[in-house]
Amino acid sequence: MNSHELADAIAIPIQVIGMSYYFDPGTAARASELGLNVFEYYGLGRGGTLGNVDTEVVFDAFTFFSPGAIDMLWTQSKKKADPVEVAIQHVQSAYAYADKTFADLDEGQLQAFADATRKVVAAVPYGKHHLVDGYRKYEAANARHQAYLGAILMRELRGCVHIDAVKEAQISPIDAAYLENPTIFKMHGYQDSEVSEVNAALEAKKKRAEEITTDYIAKFFDVLSDAERQAVHDGAFAMDEAIKNAAGASV
Repeated sequence: MNSHELADAIAIPIQVIGMSYYFDPGTAARASELGLNVFEYYGLGRGGTLGNVDTEVVFDAFTFFSPGAIDMLWTQSKKKADPVEVAIQHVQSAYAYADKTFADLDEGQLQAFADATRKVVAAVPYGKHHLVDGYRKYEAANARHQAYLGAILMRELRGCVHIDAVKEAQISPIDAAYLENPTIFKMHGYQDSEVSEVNAALEAKKKRAEEITTDYIAKFFDVLSDAERQAVHDGAFAMDEAIKNAAGASV
């Protein structure tokens, strides 16, 4: 499996894996203990990996959220809690989710995924991909936690390079957000009046942005051996399947 094939294959699984703990009942319960709702916990938890920064920094890092959503998730939520401390707790919520969801997965497979993704992250320069810089500083005590942190980092890396790709393809963040998923578009704080006018030219730009994103990610995967790329692939699909099984069991 080459780097481009890997980047293409795991794009959707990594997106799902990395975000699956955000609104999990266990995460929501921890948010409540901190005096936050689960959305405030998400905003402060993810944004807080950057530090106690100005709103503009978070808006830039999140990019595909409306200004109103960032105001709610970050500016107003910061009045309730220290984002740096919330971020620490949010990562711990991720680990608790991993313990619950990946308990039956092979530890060796998780460790191989963790080791390979750590190698990818180690090759990412500091100072450009801010959420990658934010998450890469946290420690993980065991293979399960290391693998889940690796999945979160792979998700953030793809998100960061997608911001660059959207700019290169000359498509606005709001258009990119709508074409990606109209439901998420509204969850990101946009209104019906802001819905993009979809046409062939816009769809072509969005397709080009996705192609550029995959190309960028593939370059990061070039640091891996064939065996390490396979480990990332297999670990991602194992975690994705565990999440699906957990969701099915809860229905």
